Amino acid sequence: MSTQQLFPQDYATILAPGAHWSLTVRKGMQMKLTDLEGGANVGMLFYNPTLLSEKYNAPDSLKCQHTFKLTRGHCLYSDMGRVFASIIDDSFGWHDTVCGTSHSEHIDNRWGKRDYQTQRNDWQQNGFDAFLVELTKYRLKKQDLAANLNLFSEVSTNEEGELQLSRQSQAQDSITLRFEMDTLVVMHTCPHPLNTAQDYPRKPIQVHLEKAQPVLSDDYCLNLCDENRRGFQNNTLYHLGI
Repeated sequence: MSTQQLFPQDYATILAPGAHWSLTVRKGMQMKLTDLEGGANVGMLFYNPTLLSEKYNAPDSLKCQHTFKLTRGHCLYSDMGRVFASIIDDSFGWHDTVCGTSHSEHIDNRWGKRDYQTQRNDWQQNGFDAFLVELTKYRLKKQDLAANLNLFSEVSTNEEGELQLSRQSQAQDSITLRFEMDTLVVMHTCPHPLNTAQDYPRKPIQVHLEKAQPVLSDDYCLNLCDENRRGFQNNTLYHLGI
């Protein structure tokens, strides 16, 4: 048996619709998420696995990069000013991190109440409960939730000034995150809270993990803005001596 077979260098899986998952992604790895059918949403949160109180900070990620959307070049910051991950590739071009996640009342009001006991795998999970199921594995609670990412979902304002889900990804759209520090990733494939589709969206996601290329001095994410360079410097100090 070859070394490649014994020690694979990458990993791929399919995250089913309305599902949830968590794992620790190591520094120097990249995660490519692909919307297989179009119309998917991936709710995602980040935590420092060795300091679980450090988590993804949506306001800092937006304001320090002078943006409302997330796309290639943007860094995803912790509340300690460090960079969890950088978006190194993105075919969709617009990802939400202000609308939060769906709750049971969103799902029940839009698509009717269903539960696992009666519907089994056809039940309609919500993002809030999906996050809590995963957080419990690490002794985290609802107080540890933060404003989450909604990958593959674009939001805009209507004529009344209300936020609406204005665009979702097409089949085979993808986003690639390069992890700049060890990160506990918590994710689900439940609908965006502003989704008004007639039927509960059941959209699978492919997750592919592999080793990333080293960050060089001309890296696009690093040089997008001065704040990103400071964020990478904070990471360098954090990893000093490792």
